[in-house]
Amino acid sequence: MSMVLYGIANCDTVKRARAWLVAAGAQVEFHDFKKAGLNAAQLDAWLASVGWERLLNRQGTTWRKLTDAQRAAVVDAASAKAVMLANPSVVKRPVVRWADGHVSVGFDAADWAARLKL
Repeated sequence: MSMVLYGIANCDTVKRARAWLVAAGAQVEFHDFKKAGLNAAQLDAWLASVGWERLLNRQGTTWRKLTDAQRAAVVDAASAKAVMLANPSVVKRPVVRWADGHVSVGFDAADWAARLKL
């Protein structure tokens, strides 16, 4: 299984993460889920691995643009999944599926260095 970084190309955190991986010499595939979409089965795997609370970005512009009713309706994994599929930009970025199958959310250089044994 190869390493895949999921995110949005113009996201500053994703840009930093990609640059860090290149500098570390990591071989990584990039999946822009704003352009290539967000697969429901993949999202289910992420939700099972990290939980909907960790995956849902409540700090971003996309979340703030949702109506009060849409935000209030997010109370569990199923409702969070529906919002994430309809608005992929509300997924916290980057999401990384490591070569060992583990999933992480967000950019943490120290954690990533340990994972890559740098």
